[in-house]
Amino acid sequence: MPERSSGTTSTHSPGPHSPALHATGPAGPATAAQSATPTAVIGQPRRAAPPRAPGRRPLSLPAGLLRTARPRQWVKNVLVLAAPAAAGELASAHAVARLALVFVLFTAAASAVYLINDARDADADRAHPVKCRRPVAAGEVPVPVAYAAGALLAVLAATAAALLCDPMTAALLTAYVVMQLAYCVWLKHILVVDLVVVTTGFLMRAMIGGVALQIPLSRWFLITAGFGALFMVAAKRYSEAVQMAARPEKRGATRALLDEYTTGYLRFVWQLAAGVAVLGYCLWALESGGTANGSLLPWRQLSMVAFILSVLRYAVFADRGTAGAPEDVVLRDRGLAVIGLVWVAMYGLAVADL
Repeated sequence: MPERSSGTTSTHSPGPHSPALHATGPAGPATAAQSATPTAVIGQPRRAAPPRAPGRRPLSLPAGLLRTARPRQWVKNVLVLAAPAAAGELASAHAVARLALVFVLFTAAASAVYLINDARDADADRAHPVKCRRPVAAGEVPVPVAYAAGALLAVLAATAAALLCDPMTAALLTAYVVMQLAYCVWLKHILVVDLVVVTTGFLMRAMIGGVALQIPLSRWFLITAGFGALFMVAAKRYSEAVQMAARPEKRGATRALLDEYTTGYLRFVWQLAAGVAVLGYCLWALESGGTANGSLLPWRQLSMVAFILSVLRYAVFADRGTAGAPEDVVLRDRGLAVIGLVWVAMYGLAVADL
């Protein structure tokens, strides 16, 4: 009878003596475990199970890989059209088809670099206020999968370029892949060289379209493209330094060289690069020496106004420390987009000799 009374009290009666009965009675611990375990195992995990349902994993991994390839940044690869457009070589179907192929190959190469870079920088990205949401840093894409996908894309891009393009184009694209992978592994840790490598990546995009169509590249075009890219790269790095100023304990963790650069130095770099880019463009526009072939107005020279205004508009975001990825600045600011369209219209009129 005492045992039955003890068991009954521990199961049904939460009286003041029930803890002692659980502790000393032979049925107390087992009954407590049986009553607590279903609550811990069946209750809470069932509420957390739907987000981790197995049926959603095949969809989340491809989506994460696609996000890691950064489709928003593919807009930068439109630079492959820069040299042919400036030379007025976009009229033929052959040129358009060749440039479309180069665009796809360069996009694949750049995506391969993004995948490998995010795999290597997963730990550092987790300390960044924005980069922590990248799929690899957030754990949506496993690091080995990102490495494998990036390596596969890099090999496919280089092989396709060798088979489908001329040797110079294939060599330039392969050099881009090798240089960017060296940046991910080593060059990103060398002061100033990291800025040069990222800038050279933009310059290669601007060059490869002309190389693919065998168009001679103007020295002023190369200077404008190179220093314009350096302007945007340094402005982005300056913005990162400004954003990390409030979090000094994570400054070096987010990007290895942020604690080596000062905001004053990065400001000097983007201001110098902006000045050289404007000077290079003006000399490039004046190279034709006035109106050409009966054009009503010197459109090429007039386009200097739109170009300078676009640099000044972009510099507003750089000065505020909000110039992140160049494609985000260009796509989100309506004023900059309007100025860009005016510049495109003016330069188009110059190429068409109207």
